[in-house]
Amino acid sequence: MRRTLMTALTAMATASTAALGQEQSNMQRPTNFRIRYDRANAVDSLFYFVTMRPGWHVTSGRAAAVLWNPETAGRGNYRVESLIHVFPLAGGHAEGFGLVLGGRELDGANQDYLYFLIRKDGQFLIKHRAGAATHDVVAWTANPAIVPQPAEDTTAQSVRNTLAVEVGARDVEFFVNGQRVHTMPRAAANFDGIVGLRVNHGVNLHVQSLTVTQR
Repeated sequence: MRRTLMTALTAMATASTAALGQEQSNMQRPTNFRIRYDRANAVDSLFYFVTMRPGWHVTSGRAAAVLWNPETAGRGNYRVESLIHVFPLAGGHAEGFGLVLGGRELDGANQDYLYFLIRKDGQFLIKHRAGAATHDVVAWTANPAIVPQPAEDTTAQSVRNTLAVEVGARDVEFFVNGQRVHTMPRAAANFDGIVGLRVNHGVNLHVQSLTVTQR
């Protein structure tokens, strides 16, 4: 089953890269999601985001963005988990992708959220954005829990990583593939709010799942 799924995802990823910027009759942008680009001059037609069951496919081109469904949120004690496949992209750099938590006013000037990203060279980042300002909670840091993608190998198959965050009453724990990579106090940031995805520019991903479970 896993091999069949991976073969299908590889074929779909190849098709999505070739079809970047073109209309797809059988793959539509999910209408329940919103997109916020980092730069106001981002070209929306060059950002490929479609429903591709199971999940969604993203080829970000030159734009970095936050993707969210306004009805997907976490409050109180909860767990967020997402299984993400990253595919080779010719000329692609090691750019981040992952989760957004505690999102507020995501489409306004006072946007506020925490994000937990990994990248293909085996590093992770935790960062906070408030309006136009950002600051690192954890700067890019290598961790053996992350499955890296072979460098400069555009013929390789995708690699998969599962990102998860467990928000508790006192502590918040961050996991990659079941291994804890960081713990921070719940009081250090706002974790009640929208849960979504963040993708930097130059990545080709299949997000197989994104779930929020109350604890």
